[in-house]
Amino acid sequence: MSQMPQQAALSKCPSCEEPLESGDRFCGACGYDLSVVPARPTDEPTIVMNGSVPHQGSAGPAPAGPPPPPAAPSWPTPGRDDTTTAPPAPGTPVPPPPQPQGAPVPPPSPQGAPVPPPPPPPAAPPAPSSGVRFDRRAQPGAPAEEPAPSSPAQRPGGVHQPAQPDEYPLQAPDPRVAAEPARAAGGTAVCVACRAGRVDDDGYCENCGHAQPRERDHMEQECGPVAAVSDRGLRHHRNEDAFTVTTTALPDGSPASVAIVCDGVSSATRPDEASLAASRAASESLLAALPHGTHPQQAMHDAIIAAAEAVNALADEPAAAREHAPHQNAPACTIVGAVVTAGLLIVGWVGDSRAYWIPVDRSAPAARLTEDDSWAAQMVAAGLMGEAEAYADQRAHAITGWLGADAYDLEPHTAAFKPDRPGVVVVCTDGLWNYAESADEMAEAVPVDAAARPLHAARVLVGHALDGGGHDNVTVALVPFPAVPQGAGSA
Repeated sequence: MSQMPQQAALSKCPSCEEPLESGDRFCGACGYDLSVVPARPTDEPTIVMNGSVPHQGSAGPAPAGPPPPPAAPSWPTPGRDDTTTAPPAPGTPVPPPPQPQGAPVPPPSPQGAPVPPPPPPPAAPPAPSSGVRFDRRAQPGAPAEEPAPSSPAQRPGGVHQPAQPDEYPLQAPDPRVAAEPARAAGGTAVCVACRAGRVDDDGYCENCGHAQPRERDHMEQECGPVAAVSDRGLRHHRNEDAFTVTTTALPDGSPASVAIVCDGVSSATRPDEASLAASRAASESLLAALPHGTHPQQAMHDAIIAAAEAVNALADEPAAAREHAPHQNAPACTIVGAVVTAGLLIVGWVGDSRAYWIPVDRSAPAARLTEDDSWAAQMVAAGLMGEAEAYADQRAHAITGWLGADAYDLEPHTAAFKPDRPGVVVVCTDGLWNYAESADEMAEAVPVDAAARPLHAARVLVGHALDGGGHDNVTVALVPFPAVPQGAGSA
């Protein structure tokens, strides 16, 4: 019958340090099993240079330790004729290994005590790495690295050993190499954060969970002399603005430039879809009307009507969908557009997106070409509040006009101008003009070469809004006046 191993008497519990009595097998306070506490050796062992622990003669037979791992084949010993000698037969006394000069000699083992195994031979020096380096790109045409030859004298007994690499081959990838592949094999998108995970259908990395940039987070377009830039900003999770820029020709062959900018109403459902549908519908309407001789101001009015119909169509959902979300507003957005010909400037808008006139000669005054459909504008127009006071109110940006199925009676605003000098028309959302509200402030933000480099100027204006805080989506289009033939653009 097995018995519990006898342990040396302990004065206190190793776990809770409560006093113990002689013969206790468990702690009366915490229940700690005292049988698992190893017995303390009677004296300290002597450690020799080869790392083995000789048994002390006065301690009696050494306690049985855990079973050793399976023994590896013995290292062969070179003979006089460079042959290897066979290992001794079991039971044959093994002479002690030679000790290095100056090393302490362990005391002789008592009669019957097991003989400690001989120490392992000294390890061979590491060989140069012959593996492929994954953290740097192989140079084209460079010869492959060969492992350094090792002489048999460097191996115990002249036996060949495989070379051990001095570096692990799987290291952190070089960002210069990892940044290049944007898509994995088969055209699957690769995460922009970890550069390893596959991007699933909902736009998140399957490896690190990082949300991937959407296509509309930052957009730039240049069409002849017209250019536009749109950015998500620093606070919003998506870009709900949209724009179109294009050029066409009037019946007499003179050029005409077109820019449309729309801002989705965040409190409505699917505002990003509303702005995109409105901008495309307005642009298509203008491109269909202007070449056929429709007056630009009438064409702008009709384009806003077409944009409103496109947004209204988004609200045509099944009755079951409306039952699940009866309190959601219909998709909605604002719109502002400009048509520039050789001698005429037309603007049209609904909502609080704006158009500014910035002359090339900055000694001439700049001007705001639109009036907001907003609570603040109504207060100023009624003489109830000053402009600074009205726009400082928290209700200032509450719009009173928009495109959408639940909008009030649609009243497109249009205006025609005949500037007497060259300049540039800035068509933008409130994400920009919040940081340059007055015409003079906008003129200071617009680069002086905006008419010659509209795309560069649009980038500068978006950067101006982002530097100011980027609280909203930012979209701006620049249209030089007078219209220049197609092909002229940013230098």
